[in-house]
Amino acid sequence: RMIYFDNAATTKIYDDALTSYVQVSQKFFGNPSSLHQLGVDAYQVLIKARAQVASLLSVLPEEIFFTSGGTESNNWAIKGTALEKSVFGKHIITTKIEHPSVIQTCKQLERFGFEVTYLDVDSKGIVSVDQLKENLRKDTILVSVMAVNNEVGAVQPIAEIAKVLEEYPSIHFHVDAVQALESASQLLALGRIDLLSLSAHKFHGPRGVGIMYKKFGRKIQALLTGGGQEKGERSTTENLPGIVATTKALRMALEEKSVTSELRSQLWKELVTKPEIRIFSPEDGASHVLCFAIKGVRGEGVVNAFENHGIYISTTSACSSKKADSSSTLYAMNVPTEWATGAVRVSFSNDNTKEEVEQFIDVLHQLMKQFSFLK
Repeated sequence: RMIYFDNAATTKIYDDALTSYVQVSQKFFGNPSSLHQLGVDAYQVLIKARAQVASLLSVLPEEIFFTSGGTESNNWAIKGTALEKSVFGKHIITTKIEHPSVIQTCKQLERFGFEVTYLDVDSKGIVSVDQLKENLRKDTILVSVMAVNNEVGAVQPIAEIAKVLEEYPSIHFHVDAVQALESASQLLALGRIDLLSLSAHKFHGPRGVGIMYKKFGRKIQALLTGGGQEKGERSTTENLPGIVATTKALRMALEEKSVTSELRSQLWKELVTKPEIRIFSPEDGASHVLCFAIKGVRGEGVVNAFENHGIYISTTSACSSKKADSSSTLYAMNVPTEWATGAVRVSFSNDNTKEEVEQFIDVLHQLMKQFSFLK
């Protein structure tokens, strides 16, 4: 039986969410912008979905926007702020361990005259609030910090950053919460976050659908202009089946009792007994991510070896795993290159079981004997 431990890359869609997708595709196929009854019916479904998402996140419906995923939400939050506020300043603060959709967006803006400060992290992958405070300037227009790092699961001090930024109301605060659905509503309850990104396929929804929260009254420029959908802020015909399936998945994911912390703890206790293994994830990190390396073995070799036993894991981020570069997060954490190139990520969902972790451990024991032989 296949064991899937790559849930930080993508999750399997819920059966009920998939059913919703098919039903909406068949029954509400009208364009929500059309004036005829089929369009009106589709538009009513869209309104209802937006209201449900807002309710689940404890925000206003007019603060919820549907996008094509986490990458678009991050791009829109950052570039939209840059375009809107460039007359007030061109300084942006982010961290060295953000998702590529944040890092590369900031790099692109640098080519257009923006200045970006990339904050360091400590050995646990956590940003310094004091360093953030030291780098705030009169021309700072945006702070973008992820809630949970996608490679090692480090949980960032978003509440503390929010408290600091209360004294700087004109600075937009963006949080990439793609790996932090469980805490999203708590983060939004802080009241200081202006923009927050989510991605449906990270919580058993369909691919190609994202959510962006934009605080009421905050202004950013549109990236997609045209037909005036999403209150004129994100033009393109709405992916109604995907949006409804996302709404269903969001509700189911938030209602589920999480078991991932138990699974992570089970594997952690085994890994720490092995002197040939180094764990990069902080012990108090996100409950679904565990990143480690086996001394002297490249990450791709470990991934392939586990796949031969029907177990699927990844080398750190799926968005950069096909590149030869070692993890940017581990580099920022000052992990030596020989260890960083061996990094692999195990990531759990509530679909996983303790029996699967036991099987993973059994296979790990077999592989470590093989790797030892190869050395």
